[in-house]
Amino acid sequence: MKVKKIPMRTCVVTKEKCEKRDLIRVVRTPEKEVLLDPTGKMNGKGAYLKLDLDVILKAQKSKVLDRALDIEVPEMIYEELKNQVNNRK
Repeated sequence: MKVKKIPMRTCVVTKEKCEKRDLIRVVRTPEKEVLLDPTGKMNGKGAYLKLDLDVILKAQKSKVLDRALDIEVPEMIYEELKNQVNNRK
C-alpha cells in the first residue's frame, strides 16, 4: 500500500517545519488585498503561520508578515488570526 505524502510548510516566524494543516496561510492577492486562506489554495503570494497566540503576537510585533508579503498587513488580519486560535482551542 502506498503511503500518502504529508505536505510540510515553514512558519515565517518560528522557521519550524510543520504539517500544512497545523498552519494558517495569509495571502496577498494579485489585487493587493491581504486575506486569510483557510483552504490553502487561494491565488497569490502566501505566508504560513503556526496557529499559536504567541507566534501571532510575535508576527504582529516584528512585522514579519509585512516583509514576507511585501505589503502592510492590516490589524484586522491579526485580529482574525487571534480569533482562529481561540476557536481552535
